[in-house]
Amino acid sequence: MPAETVNRQWLLARRPRGQVGVDDFARHDAPLPQADLAAGEILVRNLMLGFDPAQRGWMDDVPSYLPPIMIDEPVRGSAVARVIASGNPAYPEGSMVRGLFGWQDYAVAARAGDPDPVPISEDTAPEEALGIFGAASLTAYVGMYDVGRLRAGDCVLVSGAAGAVGSVATQIARLAGARVIGIAGGAEKCRWLIEDYGADAAIDYRAEDVRARLGKLAPEGIDLFFDNVGGATLEAGIAHIARFGRIVLCGAISGYNDTHAAVGPRNLMRLIPQRAEMRGFILLDHLDRVPSAMAELRHWVRSDRIRYRTDIQQGFDIIPQTFLRLFNGSNQGKQLLRIDGVE
Repeated sequence: MPAETVNRQWLLARRPRGQVGVDDFARHDAPLPQADLAAGEILVRNLMLGFDPAQRGWMDDVPSYLPPIMIDEPVRGSAVARVIASGNPAYPEGSMVRGLFGWQDYAVAARAGDPDPVPISEDTAPEEALGIFGAASLTAYVGMYDVGRLRAGDCVLVSGAAGAVGSVATQIARLAGARVIGIAGGAEKCRWLIEDYGADAAIDYRAEDVRARLGKLAPEGIDLFFDNVGGATLEAGIAHIARFGRIVLCGAISGYNDTHAAVGPRNLMRLIPQRAEMRGFILLDHLDRVPSAMAELRHWVRSDRIRYRTDIQQGFDIIPQTFLRLFNGSNQGKQLLRIDGVE
């Protein structure tokens, strides 16, 4: 058992109104969780946190695929942790696991009805478990293959293409023999797309007219559009969708901090003459694909066929500021934070 008696936490202090800010969270010291675990439960010590745009949606009191985070509860988020007490033989003391353990030092996991923690092998670093071998990469794989039905020769458009999901989606499309156009913010991230991730072309949405550039780069239309952004970017993709094209809705980060629901896309009627389809998806509906997807991702990464970036901040006290990096464009790859004071 740990020598500490306090469990540091960051709580959701209020529901964000528009742009999320540090004042929406409150630092709190809670008692350490009790060691008398129920059968099957484990006590974990968080080592590293991962941050995803989807967490912003969980802060709103609206129906979704997960219940909203409650006020004055630790913010839900992914973490890699060490098991320090166990009532479950599947998770021995000292082993490493990944799960939604939240913004805190300690958590009780593997409770009845909760998602099972994912064991982490000894040859996988925490930043790999939360990054390239985490949910973002699996989402890219499932979205491309199972939902988007990726084919060699496709003209593929990926928005948010320099992010954790988009960068892997871009490389998966390239490996499948598709022609890939990526959309990202800023010249540096567009350079990554071409030089590091193998995209055939990149569009800087901050400096270029996305719709006009797509007309030049994809004159025959987009066969598969993997969208992480929504809003005007989704409209631009719909405007250039090819006949029988597929649009995969993975996220809509452009609107996560809006105070009012966005109007549009205004050109949905284009899907009808193009006989195109548009479908949203959640990784949780495809968990049966995780073992095979992970095996292929590991092969690609270990053979240097897929590259990735991680942005690792450090320190428990800057957890909220690190989360905000996702929304101001300052993160340089998958956003992570190493909790201070742990090995």
